Amino acid sequence: MESKLKQSGAVSLDGVEFPVYSGTHGQDVIDIRSLGKQLDKFTFDPGYTSTASCESQITYIDGDEGILLYRGYPIDQLAEQSDFIETAYLLLHGELPTPDGLTDFRDNITYHTMVHEHFKNFFNGFRRDAHPMAVMCGAVGALSAFYHDSTDIHDPEHRNIAVHRMIAKMPTIAAMAHKYNVGQPFVFPRNDLSYTENFLQMCFSVPAEEYEINKIAASALDKIFILHMDHEQNASTSTVRLAGSSGANPFACIAAGIACLWGPAHGGANEAALRMLMEIGTVDRIPEYIKRAKDKDDPFRLMGFGHRVYKNYDPRASVMKKATNEVLDALELKDPIFAVAKELERIALEDEYFVQKKLYPNIDFYSGITLRALGFPTDMFTALFALARTVGWIAQWQEMLSDPNQKIGRPRQIYTGAARRDFVPMNQR
Repeated sequence: MESKLKQSGAVSLDGVEFPVYSGTHGQDVIDIRSLGKQLDKFTFDPGYTSTASCESQITYIDGDEGILLYRGYPIDQLAEQSDFIETAYLLLHGELPTPDGLTDFRDNITYHTMVHEHFKNFFNGFRRDAHPMAVMCGAVGALSAFYHDSTDIHDPEHRNIAVHRMIAKMPTIAAMAHKYNVGQPFVFPRNDLSYTENFLQMCFSVPAEEYEINKIAASALDKIFILHMDHEQNASTSTVRLAGSSGANPFACIAAGIACLWGPAHGGANEAALRMLMEIGTVDRIPEYIKRAKDKDDPFRLMGFGHRVYKNYDPRASVMKKATNEVLDALELKDPIFAVAKELERIALEDEYFVQKKLYPNIDFYSGITLRALGFPTDMFTALFALARTVGWIAQWQEMLSDPNQKIGRPRQIYTGAARRDFVPMNQR
């Protein structure tokens, strides 16, 4: 990756000047790489919320304006006009594909969807009631034991094969985790179906009868996958980069990202939002929960509303809202949870308290409802998130490897433990 940083000035600290750089969009950054050497000091920034850990050309977020761009393209345009494979190509290669380029890429993904036959035995080591994310962590990490012919990160061909394998096999592994959990036989992938259609048939078809794919359902799930592909330097993406900075093989890096994504503060938000709707239960109980949400002394919070990054309407949410309504209309489901969700959404968009605090429904609110309508159990929600985010993780991992400024991650600390002291023998304590 060729650096595109442009110096736009400098700032002085204790008489030492540090360069300031500008990116394509967003805030300028102060280059403090020489801070320790120049001033014998380091910065203190828990969570790295004021620190740019890398230069990236993949994804840009403006939380105040509600903007999300993949390689410069607005997320709503990609979700409405593209599909998962084309958007994956864009994230990985930086540009939209030509017709021939897209055909080749789609074929490479399609013909890597099967897993090694012995890989199925790996699942027998898990309990039947194991959480799908626990299974995903172990299974993806184990890929390096089955496909060790593509783990040399210094070999471009190895990297290319590993990229295709992970994107192709992730839906197969996620579907296997689901089938194992519900006690049904694994279903082989089909090369005549699209990426998302194939995933649906692997999850929900059974050998006893023909499975009919609902096109509206497949389209909605495809949008969910596109909307979750990448989201700048979030916790799991930073974890993948940190693991990759040590030279770890790509399968291990993605497994690390899955483990981080499993955290309820990160990838479990849509599951938490749906569980909240189930707790509310019926429309007549909504006022009670709205009152609780406004009470500073009540620990209850509305899940699926507001966002740490977006201080405006989540740009992904408007796309997801439309897809959710299409799915509910097409499937004609009479689930009281959906009625609760629609009424809660209406109140939140009109209530002055939520509007002032900018607590708009986010993508997690709508995606949880949609995934429930499609038939996925709540335990699978984060696994589907991992499936989609794999593309972003891989793109970020590739970019990190090509960055001339890349170094092994080594955050500093400010030590506040005991001062140096001498060991005391047991008989003197």
